Amino acid sequence: MTRWGILGPGRIAHKFVQDLLTLPDAQLYAVASSNQQRADEFAQQYGATHAFGAYEDLLTLPDLDVVYVATPHTQHHKHAMMLLKGGVAVLGEKPFAMDGKQVQEMVDTARSGKVFLMEALWSRFMPGIVRAHELAQSGAIGKILSVKADFGFKAPFSPDGRLFNKALGGGALMDIGIYPLFLSYLMLGKPTSIKASAIFGTTGVDEQCGMVLTYEGGQLALLDSTLQAKTDCIGIIQGESGQIRIHSRFHETKGITLHLEDQEPTDFDFDRSTHGYDYEAQHVMQCLAEGRTESPIWSLDDSVNLMTLLDSIRAEAAIVY
Repeated sequence: MTRWGILGPGRIAHKFVQDLLTLPDAQLYAVASSNQQRADEFAQQYGATHAFGAYEDLLTLPDLDVVYVATPHTQHHKHAMMLLKGGVAVLGEKPFAMDGKQVQEMVDTARSGKVFLMEALWSRFMPGIVRAHELAQSGAIGKILSVKADFGFKAPFSPDGRLFNKALGGGALMDIGIYPLFLSYLMLGKPTSIKASAIFGTTGVDEQCGMVLTYEGGQLALLDSTLQAKTDCIGIIQGESGQIRIHSRFHETKGITLHLEDQEPTDFDFDRSTHGYDYEAQHVMQCLAEGRTESPIWSLDDSVNLMTLLDSIRAEAAIVY
């Protein structure tokens, strides 16, 4: 049985725990909030053994196996570092931190202390994304020529809310633009050049961000994110002899379609009864059971590379926090 802790019982933590509790070998052991009442309510709702009104109190539990960090972006580094220095394994919500320097410090601390650390980039563990990657890597569509992906939804405007507040790391790029960027990185690796542009709202955060990435092999990635409108939210991997279409919303897809020249399309269905966070949670538990300190599927180097790309895009598009 893996004993889990939750640091930050917000909206995403509710979804994560709902999925976590579908796993027979997972136990919600503790929850910590900056507010004791919220911690108590979360613990009561999901049956947690311990509820704390201070994050650092998680370190008082010697039998805690791993903690899911689900605080706002700007707090990820601080809370992950606290846990890692205390010898506690961490699954940290994306984006892993606010810049590459913070991520590298987290990675160095985890590796030097031999403590498990993984970015909760749940899309990497979705069966549909896994299958799309396998097909692309197998050469099913020939050489990849381009990756196109978009992610947009119409966010209710709240100047003090997380999405529109610079102090909380708001904006389209860090919250949802990371998903199209992740897909391009998964399929094509690191680009040789990056062009990016952003449209800023009244609070100073990027409400739209577009990216064009080019690669050494002559490939292209066209990516965009927006908080101003609902978009198709699909991913298209175009090859010389076919195409892989990742159905909406691609980052949590339940299906993909393989289109090959002169052939009928082949559909792959990955229906589920959960939100989809159980796949990453199960992977973390497998890693811990095997004595690993990082994932072989989404490594710490991958997280460093992804944040380095985000840093480059922010610099190109003049997105500053």
